[in-house]
Amino acid sequence: MTRAFDIIMAGIISGIVAFTTSKIGVGGTVIGAVIGSMLYQLLSYYFREPLKNVKTERVESRVVFAIPLMIIVVIEAIYLLGNFYWKPQQIFYLLEEATAWNLFRSVGVGLMVMGIYPLLQPETIKKSYGHILIIMGFIILLRGLVDVQSPIVTIYRTVFYEFDILIALAVILVLSYMVISILKDSVVIVREEEVSEENEK
Repeated sequence: MTRAFDIIMAGIISGIVAFTTSKIGVGGTVIGAVIGSMLYQLLSYYFREPLKNVKTERVESRVVFAIPLMIIVVIEAIYLLGNFYWKPQQIFYLLEEATAWNLFRSVGVGLMVMGIYPLLQPETIKKSYGHILIIMGFIILLRGLVDVQSPIVTIYRTVFYEFDILIALAVILVLSYMVISILKDSVVIVREEEVSEENEK
């Protein structure tokens, strides 16, 4: 049953990603991946038959959670390199155009949504990561709103103009550390399972 559940969820997530991509563009891919990840976690928690090994389930959840973060790190890296090189800048403009110039807004909202999961499931993803993701998402969302004509935006717009490269670098480093940490924890769990199985034999 768990295998059938995974197959069904893979189809649903693919459909969500395809739909959001067709509506929003590349930014929709990020949002679709985030929504799909959250949906998978939610349905797994409430409807999926309990697996024989709880740790295996946590490994799957962590890997699924890390995938959208990897995508966002790549987007941020392209944006950062676009400040120095022509080719990444061209790629970034294509991404922005594909999302109707809402790329950072989409990424920011996506990260904030992802930040909710660790707060609800701290035994799978560290609760502190949830707070960090919400903060990172809020910062990226603010960056995406710098072109909006508003008195509030005017207050912080200069900060992004002056320190945007440092902010992008900080986001990349923080999210990269988080991805590595999540995957590293998964590897440790897998090794613990292997040792446990050998001891049982």
